[in-house]
Amino acid sequence: MLTLFTDTDTDITPKVAKEYGYKLISMPYSYDGKTIYPYEDFEEFDAHAFYDMLRAGVLPTTSALGEDKYIAYFEPEFAAGNDIFYVHFSRAMTATFDAMDKAVAALKEKYPERKFYELDTKGITIGSYNIVREVGDLFLAGKTPEEVLEWGKTEVDKFGIYFFADDLKFFRRSGRVSGLAATMGGLIGIRPIIYMSSEGKMVSIGKAKGRQNAINTLVDYVLTLGEDVLQHRLVIAQTDAMPLAQQVGAILREKFGEGLRIEYVDVNPTAGSHCGPNAVGVSFHAKHR
Repeated sequence: MLTLFTDTDTDITPKVAKEYGYKLISMPYSYDGKTIYPYEDFEEFDAHAFYDMLRAGVLPTTSALGEDKYIAYFEPEFAAGNDIFYVHFSRAMTATFDAMDKAVAALKEKYPERKFYELDTKGITIGSYNIVREVGDLFLAGKTPEEVLEWGKTEVDKFGIYFFADDLKFFRRSGRVSGLAATMGGLIGIRPIIYMSSEGKMVSIGKAKGRQNAINTLVDYVLTLGEDVLQHRLVIAQTDAMPLAQQVGAILREKFGEGLRIEYVDVNPTAGSHCGPNAVGVSFHAKHR
């Protein structure tokens, strides 16, 4: 038997996970001395309440999981005789996978007959969401782990994710975006355009003056880089900014027609702690990232 895992940083909710049989690894965030594990400490994510809290001045922090946490997730599966396939957010963004590697190595010594597969989406939030969904579809179609890994060698780099942030104080504090000039924070109305590189890192590649120009820039990336867009999901993410996300969706629907499969997704709170409220992003099948 094979057990599928993904993590909450991919924006997969328990409802979507259930469609494919994924088990969720919860990536925590902390504020006011409390550490919260999504979908373990609460059943549903109240995105509006969370991002309103950030608007009010709360600045959550995030932290890596320890080796013991990964053992707690994985050992019951190995003990039951199941192999594991884990589709996760980008290794390049966190040290948490160092702890995972140690946990898996220890478990492999204890259960040498078991197999552990992993697919790095080289993304986070909706870029990962899109890939986790595609991988789930492949398994539902009867593909083997080896076939899915082979698919991932080329396809992972064909899911683009482009987004804009509304308030740079969150990204400046986290330090997770390369090329993001600190001085941009003092420019009124400027919104950086950020994408996930093929190295799995967030990179600032431009800027837009005002929200409408930022929206138009996202649309332009889809039109310029899109490949077989109608054959795949197009996922639009937002951090309590649904009207802005729907503007992006309406323009793209006009460009591609009614056959465009759009999904709107709330950015999970752990990733949202770094980008803040009123951010919007789009993930689509692309010629390249």
